[in-house]
Amino acid sequence: MRPARLALRLLPVLATLLLGASFALAVALATALTRRPCLVLRQQLTRRFFQVLARALHLRLEVHGQLPQGTHLWLANHVSWLDIVGLGSLRPLSFLSKAEVADWPFAGWLTRQAGTLFIQRGAERGDALSEALTTRLTQGLSLVLFPEGTTTDGSQLRTFHGRLLSPAIATGTPLQPIALSYWRDGVRDQAAAFIGDDDLVSHLRRLLDNGGTILRIEFLPPLHCGDQPRQVLAGQCQAAIAERLGIQSVSRAAARSAAAKTCNCG
Repeated sequence: MRPARLALRLLPVLATLLLGASFALAVALATALTRRPCLVLRQQLTRRFFQVLARALHLRLEVHGQLPQGTHLWLANHVSWLDIVGLGSLRPLSFLSKAEVADWPFAGWLTRQAGTLFIQRGAERGDALSEALTTRLTQGLSLVLFPEGTTTDGSQLRTFHGRLLSPAIATGTPLQPIALSYWRDGVRDQAAAFIGDDDLVSHLRRLLDNGGTILRIEFLPPLHCGDQPRQVLAGQCQAAIAERLGIQSVSRAAARSAAAKTCNCG
């Protein structure tokens, strides 16, 4: 793509980021004045931001199934950072993210102001996160979790980890499995995946070069936790999503083994 054309396509994205910054400042001001976390406001403004960002990125959503009403813990396979933009456009939601995102310049500040919860290692930090999840679910705030813990190219599904499902079990919150896939010109869009050595700038340029992409969001029947173990519930969600996408589930050990076999280590 010519530089001038790329610059024109970047302008709406940059304008949207400025809008996001204004939303974040509004949240920070409201929090300071009321001395409350203002979680509902954070979710509402975040949804609006993602709706505008999706248009700027030419991310077109194709939604199938029944959009859940009421409080749910959404569980989806993870292909790209675009997953967050797409899902966040549909409902006021909060997301869970890896801890290092909180330290990213600008993006980290935006995600903190959006009310994102960060996954950190360590038993005590894990307990604090579980308590925060329980509090939000009890308050009627829906959350999104990517149980694979990483992204894939969409051709396989890694093991769903159940350790963060305990708050849903404790509060009786239904699980909402969601199958995500990307499409362009009637075939799977492999370029939409954000994996390996991808960086955000290169991936954004690739997306804009291709004129955007279609994110197919398929809502599967929700699961009620009951008294089932968390890993059993995680496995049921994983199996349902894999079946809908027509792909295989791959364990973490198998994924590491495959990566080792393809690695040219000299």
